[in-house]
Amino acid sequence: MGISLFPKTVKFFELFKRQNQRVVDAVCLLDDIFSDFTDVKEKCKLINEIETEGNRLSRDIARELASTFITPIDREDIHEINMAQEDIQNIIRSISTRIGFYSFSHIPDAARHLVKYLRLILEETGQMLSCLAAKNDVCEQIEKINSFRKETEIFFLVALGEIYERHVDSFATVMEIVKWTRTYDRIEKAINRAEHLANVIEGIVLKNA
Repeated sequence: MGISLFPKTVKFFELFKRQNQRVVDAVCLLDDIFSDFTDVKEKCKLINEIETEGNRLSRDIARELASTFITPIDREDIHEINMAQEDIQNIIRSISTRIGFYSFSHIPDAARHLVKYLRLILEETGQMLSCLAAKNDVCEQIEKINSFRKETEIFFLVALGEIYERHVDSFATVMEIVKWTRTYDRIEKAINRAEHLANVIEGIVLKNA
């Protein structure tokens, strides 16, 4: 076998886009669960399968990074994007698990809106990754994400108001409040992590402009 004198080139941006597509696939299913609330178990199962694929892809990216000498952007930036997208994928799965396990009777409107904006933010991060690969600015995407983030702050206030203003007349009501509190906690964590990913990509774009 011949030995190459040139270091291999790994197409990290393509790997990031594939990884982001897994994230978007999962959040679209989650959005479908929250907006339609049918076939919940089947959709949760699909999200679990997508997470498994996403985690495998994340490990592939980590292995490629460890064995690649020349990278298109700083190594720590590749690691940060990889970990952020993997974290988001895992949190989406944890949200779907709660929805599937807690046997909610309905989905509040505030929850529907929050997951919708989570989807919109993650779709924009996909566009940002394309801009990063093409060395284009991401001002338009950041502006949209900031707008979506402001909307989520409003809906979080609405969601918490609906929870804590409920009349507690039974243990079942208490448990419903606890379950939704834990679910909203994970939704908030996913949105914060998605915003963090957007900020990371913006920083890399500016650094490499």
